[in-house]
Amino acid sequence: MSQSPTIALVIGSFHKQACETMVNEALATAAQIGLEVHEQVWVPGSMEKPLAVKRLLAREEIDGVVVLGIIERGETAHGRVMGQAVIQALIGLQLELGKPIGVGILGPEIEKEQILTRLTPYARDAVRAVHAMLAS
Repeated sequence: MSQSPTIALVIGSFHKQACETMVNEALATAAQIGLEVHEQVWVPGSMEKPLAVKRLLAREEIDGVVVLGIIERGETAHGRVMGQAVIQALIGLQLELGKPIGVGILGPEIEKEQILTRLTPYARDAVRAVHAMLAS
C-alpha cells in the first residue's frame, strides 16, 4: 500500500446532480482523513457498479473503493431486488479481493423527500468506512 492510501469512487449517473453532491463530500472527507482519490468512474446505474468496482480493485494502486448512488422507491419491487443484488455483489468482491468497499448508496426504496438530507452523511460515512478498514 502506498504512503497515503489510494481509493477510487464509483458513482451512478442516474441521479447525477444529487450524486455530484455526494462526490464533493466524498472528496472533502477523503482529503480530511488522508486518503487520495485516484479516480472517479461514473456508471449508468446500480447494476453496473459491481463490475466497475471489480475492475478498479484489481489494480494494484487502488487500495479501496467508495460506491455512491441512489436506488429510489419505485412502483414495483425492482429497486429492492436491485439493491439486494448490488450489496451482495459488493460484499462478495470485498471477500474475494481483500480490499474494502464503502457503500454510500441511498435506498433501496428511498423516497424523493428523504434524499437531500442523506446525501452528504452517506458519502462521508462510506469514505470513513474504507479508511477504517484500511487502517485495521
